[in-house]
Formats: sequence, structure tokens, C-alpha cells
Amino acid sequence: MSWTEEYQKKVVTAAEAVKAVKSGDRIFLTGNCSVPSTILAALVDRAPELENVEINQALTVGSADYVSPEMEGHLRVNTMFISHNTREAVQSGRADFTPVLLSEFPLLFKEKYLPVNVAFVHLSPPDPHGYCSFGVEVGLSKSPAESAEIIIAEVNDQMPRTLGDTFIHVSDIDYIVPVDYPLPELAMGGGKPSEKVEKIAQFIAELIPDEATMQMGIGAVPDAVLKYLYDKKDLGIHTELFSDGVIDLVEAGVITNAKKTIHPGKIIAGFILGTKRLYEWVHNNPLIEFLRTEYVNDPFIVSQNHRMVAINSAIEVDLTGQICADSIGTKLYSGVGGQLDFIYGASRSKGGVPIIALPSTAKDISRIVPTLKLGAGVVTTRNHVHYVVTEFGIADLYGKTIRERAQALINIAHPDFREELTESARELHYI
Repeated sequence: MSWTEEYQKKVVTAAEAVKAVKSGDRIFLTGNCSVPSTILAALVDRAPELENVEINQALTVGSADYVSPEMEGHLRVNTMFISHNTREAVQSGRADFTPVLLSEFPLLFKEKYLPVNVAFVHLSPPDPHGYCSFGVEVGLSKSPAESAEIIIAEVNDQMPRTLGDTFIHVSDIDYIVPVDYPLPELAMGGGKPSEKVEKIAQFIAELIPDEATMQMGIGAVPDAVLKYLYDKKDLGIHTELFSDGVIDLVEAGVITNAKKTIHPGKIIAGFILGTKRLYEWVHNNPLIEFLRTEYVNDPFIVSQNHRMVAINSAIEVDLTGQICADSIGTKLYSGVGGQLDFIYGASRSKGGVPIIALPSTAKDISRIVPTLKLGAGVVTTRNHVHYVVTEFGIADLYGKTIRERAQALINIAHPDFREELTESARELHYI
């Protein structure tokens, strides 16, 4: 039987496909801007017939009817990164959160810590050889999907065909649901950056050397940094994700990837978050290789890139250099993501530059604090931290005493809080 005949035999409606899900099953759900929304909606419609189905995921973009109160007892989400559409459900106890490094997320499924019964994936149309591409979300999806007993795929005419370790053959898919709709778009900068963000981005740009290889985490700051790099030479990209801002730097000849230590000449990533412009740019683009996150985010792979720059954000930083990025006190907010993977990888890189960036205040409260809030999660430890950047400057903490750290962080705190922080540092015997 030819692959085209096999393809046609597997074509079903979304409602027919989700009949493969049984009560008590574990589903892996492809996320980010690649959520297979048609089969997910069909699952929600079928949910009253099901009991105790667990949906495992990371960040998802789009509607989240599947975590509504009506789904209790039928569908329950277990997320490894809390996105805005699942936050209320996690915080209220209707959904679960599993802390894990992003580099190890796919291994939970691949190594059967979380055995998968059914994978919901979102693919490009097959090429002439019968291979579909995972498109805009490869890194977190390919290994979990391969570990599943059953694969249900939306095959979308508007999903770009991306290159690298991105392909799955029609013969390995159990049910195919053809669709044709635009992918959700996510403008990473979220509009015009604030004056604070602009200043932080300028300070970060000062730390980035020519011929650096860069990782950018999620948020306004990493995206804003890109526009201050046009005077740099031969930059490269090795990152869990990137967005539209990379395109302009490539077209300007700033990002060439020519001096990268590993994968020279290639942008390496796990997934993308962006707009239609980005999706069209990555389609069949041999400049970009999408690889599995357990490889892309592995700190020991990351460290092989010389002059590796990691840019990540934080919710608060204490005076010893502990970085909280996943919770507000005891309230779970996001997740570790790839922060520690890349901060540690960059710190072990020859000439590496690991950066934590954050505005000095939020709602007129200092984000540089004497001690983290009760219950706050430490994502990057005081032992891993190097550079902390606010709109008031750069604090280089690596190899510094607690006394030196406290003073350096006070110096980049908002002026309105420096006296109070100094008093607290004295009470804590830091200075």
C-alpha cells in the first residue's frame, strides 16, 4: 500500500478520532502556538462520557475550555509550565502542576515516568515521501508523541514545514484529522516596550560580545534586546524558542551563525512563538534546525557554544542572589522553563554571559528584596547566578561575597527602596 493510500484510510473526523480516548487515559497535548484545537474541542465535547482523563502539557496558547470547572471528574490537566490560560485552574486546585526542567520535560514521557496512552499533535501536510513536520513546536512534542500508544494528528494546510529533527511518517500516525486554519499568533514584545524594558535591554546589549551565541527566554525584555544588537557582528542562535525579532537581525547580516562552536551556520531551536510573518519565514527554511528540547536545552550541550549568552527573567531576587521566577510566594505562577538549563550552560561556556533581567519594581513594590517571599520557589540558585540587570544597571554577582552581592543589588534597586534595603541588609548581617 502506498503512503497516500494509507493516509486516506486514516482520515477521520475529530469526533471519530477522540473515540480512541478511554476513561483513565493519559493524553499528551502538543502546546505553545501548535495546540491542535479541533481535536481538543472534540475531546471537550466528549468529556461527559469520560472519567479521570489526564492531559499532560507545557505552555499552551489559545482557549482553555478543557480546564473549565465543568470538566472536573472528566478531564484534568497536569501542566509542567503554567500558562495564563491554566493559571487559575492550578491555583484553585482544579489542575495539577509538575515542576521539571524543560530539558527533562520530554524525558518524563520518553522514559515512561508518565506513560502516554494518546498523543494529540499538530502537523504540516505530508511531503512527497509521506513525512509530516511538527512545524512550529518540535522540541517538546516529538519524543512524547513517539512514546504514545496512539497518535492522533491534526494535519493543517497552514502549518509550516520546518526542518531538522521534525518529521513523522504517515505510517506512524493512527488517526488523521485534516484541518485548514491559521495558527494562533503571539507577539512576544506585547506592543511597544516600556521605558524600563528599553533601558534594561540597552544594558544587556552592552554585555553581549561579537560572535556570541544567544538564548532568549520568554518575555518583553529578551525580545527588546534584539533591536539593540545591530552593531554586533556574527551572532548566532541556540535557544529553546525565538520570535519575530530574529528575522530582522538575520536580514541585516547581524545573525550569521558563522562563528558558532556547534551547529555553525544554523539557528538551533525547539519551538517558536510569533506571528504569521515568522511562520512563513521558517517554512522550508534550511537556515533553521528544530531539535528535541532534551538536546537543545541540555546544559552540557549549551556549554559547548563559546560566548553563550542566556537572557532570562525573574519575579524577584533576594540580596544573596536567589532568583524566584516561578511563583509569587506560595502562589504558583509559571514554571522553571529553560532558565536553569541555559543559565548553567552559559556559565560553563567559554566566555559565557548568563543574565537574569527584571524591572526594579512591580506595582510600586521592589523586586529586589531582603529575602524571598515565604514559599517562593528558587529557580536559579545563588550559586548559579552571574549577572542581574535592572533599568538602573548591572550587578555582577559571580564569585562575590554576600556583602558584595547585597551592595551590588542595592545599587541597581529602585532609588526609593535603597535605604530600606540597606537597613534590612544590616539587620541580616549581610553588610
